[in-house]
Amino acid sequence: MSAFVGKYADELIKTAKYIATPGKGILAADESTGTIGKRLASINVENVESNRQALREMLFTAPGALEYLSGVILFEETLYQTAADGTPFVDILKAGNVIPGIKVDKGTVDIAGTVGETTTQGLDSLGARCAKYYEAGARFAKWRAVLKIGPGAEPSELAVKQNAEGLARYALICQENGLVPIVEPEILTDGPHDIKACAAATERVLAAVYKSLNDHKVLLEGTLLKPNMVTPGSDSPKARWRGGDSGVHGGGAAAHGAAGGAR
Repeated sequence: MSAFVGKYADELIKTAKYIATPGKGILAADESTGTIGKRLASINVENVESNRQALREMLFTAPGALEYLSGVILFEETLYQTAADGTPFVDILKAGNVIPGIKVDKGTVDIAGTVGETTTQGLDSLGARCAKYYEAGARFAKWRAVLKIGPGAEPSELAVKQNAEGLARYALICQENGLVPIVEPEILTDGPHDIKACAAATERVLAAVYKSLNDHKVLLEGTLLKPNMVTPGSDSPKARWRGGDSGVHGGGAAAHGAAGGAR
């Protein structure tokens, strides 16, 4: 089935446009159990579900918390959690005109034959999971592909091709199940490269990603692109001159529309 004629096409376009509403952004609340545990440990709070639920309830119900949000990316656990009064978090977000989303990738694995380059896993069960997440109230998804700039002509053609293919397959599977895919090919800032190297790598990666999206007949108007910032590497002389960590790490908080009508 092509997403161009799929039953969710109109809904996908409408959702993508709404998420890209000017003046609003996406809150990433998709920390894994391990990551959120580190944050809780920093304030001497035990990493148990009740405490994770309380933290997320505070995020979603604090006065004015949802005013400038169009979407929230949730971890799978959070998608099914409720507030203390029994109201599902999904319903709280919808009542605040915020669209629930879900992280669907399963992390990265090394690509054999490369020097530390990776591809993202999670495609095997993605269709069934997307259908389940849609039923639970999610309307968009996030999948992160990670590439790096290195001394050996990285990102390699193999890594670019595999990650572009993975993003396109993910995007089409999401659309077939009613979820707007956030397409995120992130080029890491790690390394001493200059801004021109980052710009060249970004151009090459985005070209490959959009060719693959087109080859897979993904409905571009029903997608969102989350690109990395084009900056010098974090270890470049200019970045060090600016104070070491420039505070700019690829991606940022906002997703940008990939086609007409979206930001």
